[in-house]
Amino acid sequence: MDKVKSEPSEAFQSEEFHCPVEATLSLIGGKYKTLILWNLIGKTLRFSELRRLIPSATPKMLTQQLRELEDARLLIRKVYAVVPPKVEYSLTPLGTSLRPILESMYEWGSQYLLNQGTKPCCSMKKLPSA
Repeated sequence: MDKVKSEPSEAFQSEEFHCPVEATLSLIGGKYKTLILWNLIGKTLRFSELRRLIPSATPKMLTQQLRELEDARLLIRKVYAVVPPKVEYSLTPLGTSLRPILESMYEWGSQYLLNQGTKPCCSMKKLPSA
């Protein structure tokens, strides 16, 4: 039996935001959240694949960030009832709606680094056209 979590955690339900920017930063502002979201755009990935794509994230930290994104309804965690366990992550429509924001952050950061005399060099590459 496959299991998909649909209800947000109590902790997330109790959050109360009044500022749109604060709400957005609260949801995507974790150390690895933007990298997770970026790597899941248009893809479904397993935990081990995310680990390879984000090698600086410890398993514990990656798990925590994934749970927070799931609680925020930005991604779906699908668990397959097989041995060994199989878990896949993909973006919800809400998570996918962050694409233009993430692309703007990528463009802004690239330009900032170039203006500082630094060549952008990271695992994130420009996304193909939507």
